[in-house]
Amino acid sequence: QVQLVESGGGLVQPGGSLRLSCAVSGSTLDHYAIGWFRQAPGKEREGLSCVNSGGGSSNYGDGVKGRFTISRDTAENTVYLQMNNLKPEDTAVYFCAAGASASVQAMCVVGNLRPFHMDNWGKGILVTVSS
Repeated sequence: QVQLVESGGGLVQPGGSLRLSCAVSGSTLDHYAIGWFRQAPGKEREGLSCVNSGGGSSNYGDGVKGRFTISRDTAENTVYLQMNNLKPEDTAVYFCAAGASASVQAMCVVGNLRPFHMDNWGKGILVTVSS
């Protein structure tokens, strides 16, 4: 079973940057698609980015395209989300999640993942964008 732990969140000013990390254990990245999701207060959890087991990726979330970029370090078994030009509306709990099925691997690179597609979740980490 795969375990996921997010880190790197916190408070940042508008226009600033953060890099979130998702440490994966119990498996290696060549077996799972890893997606980043976020959930703001009162809103549904939404998909942002994904990198699949072959290294294909998509940065697709509404309102974050061009600002957020997913990457991975297979040697460290870690997936990252680089977040630039942060805005107050980016304030949310950010989650990484893993999915192993062939359909999730494919949807990952197309960029249409929904939370119910994923099998395992981290606990989430809060990002607050405020001056």
